[in-house]
Amino acid sequence: MSSLLSAELAATCNALGYYDAKANKYYADSNTLETVKDLIRYLRKDDENHEIRRHLGETKVVETDLLPLLKSYWEETELFDVLLRLLVNLTMPALMLWNEEPPTEKTARNYYLQIEGHLQDYKQAFADEAVWAVLSTRISKILEIDYAERGDENGLIIERILILIRNILYVSVDPDAERRPDNDASVHDQVLWSLHQSGMLDIILYISNSTMEQAYYMHVLEVLSFMLREQSASELANAALQRSQTEKLRDEAELLAIRHRESGQRQQKLKAFNGTRHSRFGGTYVVKSMKSISNNELIYHKPLSKLESLDFDADKQKVKTPKNRLPIQSTSAERRSAFSIRLFLKEFCIEFLNGAYNTFMCQVKRNLMRAKSENHDESYYFWAMRFFMEFIRCYKFEVKLVSETMSVQSFHYVQKNMEDYFDRISQDKKKIRPWSRRLHLALLAYRELLLTICAMDKSPLDSVRHSAKVIKSNIFYVLEYRELVLTLLVTFDELKMSGSYLNDLIECQHIFLKMLQCYCDGGKSDIMVQKRAKAKKKSKKAREGRTASEVDRRVSTRPAETDLESRWDEVGPQLSIVLEGRAEIPDDLVPFDAASEVPIDDQKTETMKNIQRKLRANELEQAVG
Repeated sequence: MSSLLSAELAATCNALGYYDAKANKYYADSNTLETVKDLIRYLRKDDENHEIRRHLGETKVVETDLLPLLKSYWEETELFDVLLRLLVNLTMPALMLWNEEPPTEKTARNYYLQIEGHLQDYKQAFADEAVWAVLSTRISKILEIDYAERGDENGLIIERILILIRNILYVSVDPDAERRPDNDASVHDQVLWSLHQSGMLDIILYISNSTMEQAYYMHVLEVLSFMLREQSASELANAALQRSQTEKLRDEAELLAIRHRESGQRQQKLKAFNGTRHSRFGGTYVVKSMKSISNNELIYHKPLSKLESLDFDADKQKVKTPKNRLPIQSTSAERRSAFSIRLFLKEFCIEFLNGAYNTFMCQVKRNLMRAKSENHDESYYFWAMRFFMEFIRCYKFEVKLVSETMSVQSFHYVQKNMEDYFDRISQDKKKIRPWSRRLHLALLAYRELLLTICAMDKSPLDSVRHSAKVIKSNIFYVLEYRELVLTLLVTFDELKMSGSYLNDLIECQHIFLKMLQCYCDGGKSDIMVQKRAKAKKKSKKAREGRTASEVDRRVSTRPAETDLESRWDEVGPQLSIVLEGRAEIPDDLVPFDAASEVPIDDQKTETMKNIQRKLRANELEQAVG
């Protein structure tokens, strides 16, 4: 960055205002509004290395100026709007700045990691209840206005606030740098707690419940996915006010395993420093019945307890595997949050399922189907399907709460997208990892559909069990559903798919086979397989006799020429009446089938024969039609 541009940015940031520590208040300058607009213009003219964005992150203008300014002057509408635009711009994910492809070049990679570090600092700064209280107050006042009278400006403010929430929750904090154990409040948990205390989560629930706010459903879906991405649906559903005996035993087992691991590491260090005499003068050994290159007995410089331990590659330099040949590593982001965080997230999920899930998911799917021509991502939809269906299955199973995503149409939608993702993996070589991740999410949704059917089979209600039987009759008899998981299992590639994907794939196939076994057991619902009947060969004499009899029958049934002429004289006047349009001709007659594989010429010959049959049967209207 040039010194002139750096000086301009420093002067612009200083012109925003100052913070008075004694009064605990931020005082804006007389030209603060124009200064914030200047920062937006600077970001708009930023280069491909994002120098201005990185400079603003290094000066910590968000923590020291923008957020205090927002908390102190949120009632000024124009200043609030401009500040919101600037915050949305500064918190934009780093991956979007590089067109959703992490840079591989060394310098660009360094810039990328630098912006990631700034975003993590922003997330720590947004763990402030006062900031979210200001935003929730502003958005609640706008939502009180009727949708028809709200206007585009207020609609943009709602959308920007939801995008800001999405940007902050999207930032992934490094667990090694944070060093937070399970059951402790991480930075992500602190942001969630601030959202809960400020009432922002209640506003998100209201938007998802309201049919008038369908324009913001996709933003809400992204917020939900990033908000609950570190949570396990089963553990969240089983969270209670008191720890269960299972949780206590699990925590004790984890602590005991950590203690054994630490003691083992300590003993290894003691052996390394206080071990026996070194074995550098241990001599050489001769391997019997094995010749070396010189046809002498093989000499080895280490003692061998087993002949299988003989290794000639120990001192060789290992061949480095290229980056494009490395197997995909699966990273699990799940962790146990603090107890209070899990409790209010559980209540949030229950309220969402009771009041919004079915209508919300229906509208989201409709939006995805409409935007199919665009490069839209359905992974958020599959994540929500998997998470909330697993939550309700582990909490108090009521299939009516997830009826929108529990149908044959849902199976078809997931299966179709899984096949599309699998094809994209082999076609789009540069984006194998994103397509593989989306395939994994779709597989998890498919597995949860199967597990929900298993839960429906155990329901005490006959209607629920009957619905499960209808769905199973479709997925067991339709070839695409039956062989989907098996095809993915056969075509697994460790270079394109992760190990956790393989585990889930095997588990999904196991669930499917167990369901098929239970469906066939009992004799009431056996799978019927139709075999092709083989035609019996007949003797030559029988074929000759049948051919002669058919020829005689055709000759005997063929009318004479005189009969045809007399018949034509009778039908002629009636046919003229039909051709003149004085008789009603049926509209449902199709002389040619355009979708048929039979050529048009062959269909033309068959149509002429049909016309002759209709004329002889005195069905003149159908013959003309």
